[in-house]
Amino acid sequence: MLAKIMISGKIISRTGMHIGGTSGFSAIGALDSPVIRDIQTDDPMIPGSSLKGKMRSLLARQYADSTKLPAHNSDPERVRRLFGYMQDGKSGDGGQQMAFPARLQFSDMFLANKEELTEIGVPTTEVKFENTINRLTAVANPRQIERSVAGSQFDLNLIYNVVNKDEMIEDFETICKGLKLLTYDYLGGHGSRGYGRISFSGLEIKCVCGECDPEILDRCKALLAEEKLA
Repeated sequence: MLAKIMISGKIISRTGMHIGGTSGFSAIGALDSPVIRDIQTDDPMIPGSSLKGKMRSLLARQYADSTKLPAHNSDPERVRRLFGYMQDGKSGDGGQQMAFPARLQFSDMFLANKEELTEIGVPTTEVKFENTINRLTAVANPRQIERSVAGSQFDLNLIYNVVNKDEMIEDFETICKGLKLLTYDYLGGHGSRGYGRISFSGLEIKCVCGECDPEILDRCKALLAEEKLA
């Protein structure tokens, strides 16, 4: 590893967002589907795994030769090296699988503007009442889905490990493409109903460990601007 590059900024929820958690029990009148929460603050959060999984699937579809989403280890090479993969070993290595760690590391994202929401009298979550009707029996199936509210902001912090400086620009092209695709898709569940629309704000790139070629770093920063993410 040559250096570590931090990508920081904010994720802004443009619509209500549901990333599901679990409740300890299901009392009468309890929510059918609560959001995942930070155990220390009880505020909604975005697990790093949710962002990583969504970005990977979007990029795999973007760069794959087929419309069918491939298995993780069969993702396009530029996707695999960012998100990690396993590869079957050669006979000389005993045939054991070799692990290639991800170059891109994700952190959990916590609510950053609770005070602002509180000041204007907005709670951190809302309950969305929905109802489905069985077409054959006409029986209603009401449910309650909890969402973090539109306007919620979450701190974004990604770490990119510079392993091969010759591949760094292409890696950042892939990262920027993944972030851009997210703004036209959704994060969490129920996206076809309008949940989970997000945008990014104040994205910055800086070297936080080791040394990085300033010209390459400037080019990576320019990629954010080109994708209208900065």
